[in-house]
Amino acid sequence: MSGRIPQDFINDLLEKVDVSEIVGARVELKRAGREYKGLCPFHGEKTPSFHVVPEKGFYHCFGCGAHGTALTFLLEHDRLEFVQAVETLAAAAGVEVPREQTNVRRDDRRTRLLDVVDRADRWFRQQLRSHPERARAVDYLRARGVSGEIARTFGIGYAPPGYENLFAGLGSDPALRPLLVEAGLLAEREDGTTYDRFRDRILFPIRDGRGRTIAFGGRVLGDGQPKYLNSPESPLFHKGRELYGLWECRRAVRDPQRVLLVEGYMDVVGLAQAGIAEVCASLGTAATRDHLEKLFRLAPEVVFCFDGDAAGRRAALKATHTALDVLEDGVSVRLLFLPEGEDPDSLVRREGPEAFRERLGASRPLSEYLFEELSAELDLGVLDDRSRLVHRARPLIERIPGPMLRALMLRRLADLAELPVETVTGPASSRPSTVPSADRFEESPPEAPSPRGQTMREGTRRRVRWSKEQLAVALLLRRPDLADRVDDDRAEALRQIEGADAALLRSLIARLHEAPGLSTAALIAEQLGTEDHARLIALARRELQLERAALEREFDDTLERLAEGARRAGRARLMERIRSGEASEDELQRYLALKRADAGVPEGLAGAGARGPGAGSDH
Repeated sequence: MSGRIPQDFINDLLEKVDVSEIVGARVELKRAGREYKGLCPFHGEKTPSFHVVPEKGFYHCFGCGAHGTALTFLLEHDRLEFVQAVETLAAAAGVEVPREQTNVRRDDRRTRLLDVVDRADRWFRQQLRSHPERARAVDYLRARGVSGEIARTFGIGYAPPGYENLFAGLGSDPALRPLLVEAGLLAEREDGTTYDRFRDRILFPIRDGRGRTIAFGGRVLGDGQPKYLNSPESPLFHKGRELYGLWECRRAVRDPQRVLLVEGYMDVVGLAQAGIAEVCASLGTAATRDHLEKLFRLAPEVVFCFDGDAAGRRAALKATHTALDVLEDGVSVRLLFLPEGEDPDSLVRREGPEAFRERLGASRPLSEYLFEELSAELDLGVLDDRSRLVHRARPLIERIPGPMLRALMLRRLADLAELPVETVTGPASSRPSTVPSADRFEESPPEAPSPRGQTMREGTRRRVRWSKEQLAVALLLRRPDLADRVDDDRAEALRQIEGADAALLRSLIARLHEAPGLSTAALIAEQLGTEDHARLIALARRELQLERAALEREFDDTLERLAEGARRAGRARLMERIRSGEASEDELQRYLALKRADAGVPEGLAGAGARGPGAGSDH
């Protein structure tokens, strides 16, 4: 039967099925309290780190980071298509899969954007096969050693020269133009007219976790600039969260033990052509935490690939700094520096795949590289310099979430400093850390303290700090009914808060107000294929050592603190506009009202104070 599977049915289905039964049919599990444990099916391990939590409806591996619901498990483990996975769960629950009528109009903006990008993707691929000027594109790909099979695997296309090709090629429907602009495929001139963003370029489709094209990267064929051009940020595409080639890598390699992170599209394609398929590329930006979390869900080891020049070493330091925050026990990061003037594509074509794999095997562990860079300007034969090394390295090492790796790194630091390990691992100094220089390490801002200055405990694992927004989300995932405690005033305060965590909190509250009976598993499942899915799983797996009544008090306190923070930020913005002379009359009146409220002036006396000097007096 054709038609869309209703989301409400999927939510209900996740309520009916027991995730431990679905997973347990494929993985040997043993009960551990209210959870089940077993060897992770997504990476090789000898000690169980794979946990299934029936109460919350999801699984999580503390070794490789794999996580999800019963539906996600079928998608990832059994490699089923989405519809097949839903049908498998429905069969286990003994229910039929309903379908919505295909002629029902779907007004979801994201769905329409995905559709128009998919149409453009197919059109670009067709141009590589049939456009009169396609020979230049084909010759370029052949010169880079790209076969037709690899071009099909990666969906490579061609944007021909000209400014109105795409819109005309898709049918010139006026309703398409704003969608093409929003998706970043058309650019707007100052006069409101539009033109093709990609012209005379080889196009590489960028796909999301479900294989849907969400953006493009284009390599110019002539002498134009820029040489490489990415789609702009859009409702579908955020370059700090997406990786080129991740979808293709997952389909090509069942259980990779490592994955290589490179910089360019052709590096991914060239390595795949050489039989090295476990490779992805960042999209014109440095590796982010989101990138690394995605890669560690794919493989336990990530190898960064950098040029061997000064710029490459600076990039390596920045990547190392980012990686510290996601290094759980059981995963690792290594760094590969290439010969000057070479990139992965050129090197694998010149040396061959076996020599390139040997280079991968000889790549440097992050720990070794970090200590070398931190001590590069120091003489460890001098007592003062050994003290400086500890002062530099310890705050960075303590950011590592994996307790065993963190302990081993601190022990290595103690050896280098010729100190007892207890001295290095003792209470932290209150003095700020000093790192080699601003261009060697970019310090991240400190994490926001949790309510009342306390830390919440993640079971018996390390102590973790929460932002207020993260804590509120974690509480909602533990008790979705807490959304009922968010009234209009609180909702309005939350709307004033910026940031991804606040946006996620608002969206969860809105969804729970719309559908009050949703469970934790259903909330998580609805985000499948989005950047928020992994964040929800990570927050849901954190254990809160609070009783039911305490959960409610904690949620109320957290919302109040968020609201107070929003009020303070709003006042600060208002004062800044007043000081700069940019405040409107309404903003001045609002400032006066706030001052009266602070002074306890009754609302009925507002008129007297609002008129200002020279306006007369009522008393």
